[in-house]
Amino acid sequence: MALAVLEGMNPVLQALLATLFTWGVTALGAAGVFLKRELSRRMLDGMLGFASGVMIAASFFSLLGPAIEMSRDIGVPGWLPAVSGFLMGGVFLFLVDRLLPHLHVGMAPDAAEGLKTSWQRSVLLVLAITLHNFPEGLAVGVAFGAAAAGIQEATLAGAVALAIGIGLQNFPEGLAVSAPLRREGISQWKSFFLGQLSGVVEPLAGVLGALAVFLVRPLLPYALAFAAGAMIYVCVEELIPEVHSGNHSDVATIGVMLGFALMMFLDVALG
Repeated sequence: MALAVLEGMNPVLQALLATLFTWGVTALGAAGVFLKRELSRRMLDGMLGFASGVMIAASFFSLLGPAIEMSRDIGVPGWLPAVSGFLMGGVFLFLVDRLLPHLHVGMAPDAAEGLKTSWQRSVLLVLAITLHNFPEGLAVGVAFGAAAAGIQEATLAGAVALAIGIGLQNFPEGLAVSAPLRREGISQWKSFFLGQLSGVVEPLAGVLGALAVFLVRPLLPYALAFAAGAMIYVCVEELIPEVHSGNHSDVATIGVMLGFALMMFLDVALG
């Protein structure tokens, strides 16, 4: 049904609708504060581990693999766009991580990263998850742009599978912002608002990604690899260390495995 609706649409509109969906799942996760004030660390670790597994699998199956295959179409070695784009994505997130003030879940306010600021803890938490969501939105947009460009290795079904996978892992990310805020005494509605706000960047990133690769086709394999590098950076730098910092590393590891398996299933079965 989703494919039938999307077929024939402009790729930018496709990317916008897909990333509005992923943003909506972020909001759905943030809405968990209306059901429960306290979220156990065990559950949060498992959910964030799941998100990591989805991102790692999507980075290869939906982004790096197609980038390597597409490189032959533009007459360059298969490894060149994949390696250079992947590293550029990591460098980009490294620089943003060093400059943009943000605070990871479970950390004290004085442990905020980036440039020093007097911003409130709630704002810093939102910015931390926003760092995750930009490359995710970019990946979805690039996937739809690639499918519209008529490249054999990129299909509309594969782009939809990626959007579904990214959406699923956005649920725990939305909750990872709203639940700690609610636990600190912030109202349910404000906690929800700030939690869903972290996903606002995805539609913007999705539209930019679709526009870039649809208008400048030779950039496509580089853009796919760039999004993959940015997502892997987020996983290795932030998500995986966070979920293994407590006493539930086994739950987090199981979450990673399940997330990876689900994303692999979605990409292979639908793509």
